[in-house]
Amino acid sequence: MERSNESPFAGRGAQSRAVPTRFGLATREADGDWRDHMEALDGPAVKLRTHVTEENPRTILSFNQSPDIFFDRSINAYRGCEHGCVYCFARPTHAYHDLSPGLDFETRLFAKPNAAELLRATLSKPKYRPRPIAMGTNTDPYQPIERRYRITRQVLEVCLDAHHPVTITTKSDRVCDDLDLLAEMAKRRLVAVAISVTSLDPKLSGKLEPRAASPAKRLSALQKLAEAGVPTHCSVAPVIPAITDEYMEEIVQRAAAIGVDSVGWIPLRLPHEVAPLFREWLSVHYPERGDKVMSIVQSIRNGKDNDPNFFSRLRPTGVWADLFRARFRVACKRAGLGKAKFELDCTQFRPPAVGGQLRLL
Repeated sequence: MERSNESPFAGRGAQSRAVPTRFGLATREADGDWRDHMEALDGPAVKLRTHVTEENPRTILSFNQSPDIFFDRSINAYRGCEHGCVYCFARPTHAYHDLSPGLDFETRLFAKPNAAELLRATLSKPKYRPRPIAMGTNTDPYQPIERRYRITRQVLEVCLDAHHPVTITTKSDRVCDDLDLLAEMAKRRLVAVAISVTSLDPKLSGKLEPRAASPAKRLSALQKLAEAGVPTHCSVAPVIPAITDEYMEEIVQRAAAIGVDSVGWIPLRLPHEVAPLFREWLSVHYPERGDKVMSIVQSIRNGKDNDPNFFSRLRPTGVWADLFRARFRVACKRAGLGKAKFELDCTQFRPPAVGGQLRLL
């Protein structure tokens, strides 16, 4: 793979803001001659900053009928994610806003301040039937702007009031800011938390997931949650061949040592515009092994960059997939860890208090 001549964007995962062609959007092209003289004419480039747009949707619960995932409903308090994980499978959703799945996805964010209000109204409906709500399935509920908006905390307060079960997936130690709520929910078997640990190298993490918590902070967060009695799961995800797979066994060992309940792994997925973004990232950071990485990825995806089909998208095939699977199985056996078996309780559900007032008892 040829090395890119472009300088990497500091603190960002994607290396461009190209818009997708599959929706017929107007393409953006940078004029090479202009860029050669841009700094001399206009001065140093303005630092790339994050912009947040507040939106007020009419519904907050999203339902799905996918047969190969464990949840049928989810909440995404934000669109886009400042963590900037270059491999994020949610990036293509930004194209629905005529925005780039690249840099726009991690710099032009949308927040839903009325999420808790909408959830309270939904749970109060007479015909509503509870099943665990998944948070963090598309974008991270604890990305940096959560510290400002606290939407995730507000949603958890509604769920605690209604005794409604929730699962959380995150890459941030900011989840511990809500440890008081999570511990109380855990006592009632209403919550389980998964934290994704991709590698144990902070430098590599800084390239892959530039604004996510460091691996050490994620493991520390898992330990704090486990010590507080919150059911915890360490997700080794995604496993990137020839980039992060070397850390698989040690992550499992460390997870077991801090009292995590279970571990799992997910292979790299490159849907739609994520594949060219990832190739671009490889050309900037790992050009010497980029061809090898993509060759292995294609070998576990039937010769393609991605397999979108149900079940097989999460169960790669081939020699390399079998090797990763065997390595992970042996590591779990040595560490005494197994698959997640969290059974959250839906029988305690009660419609939430109306008028925004939480119950005292």
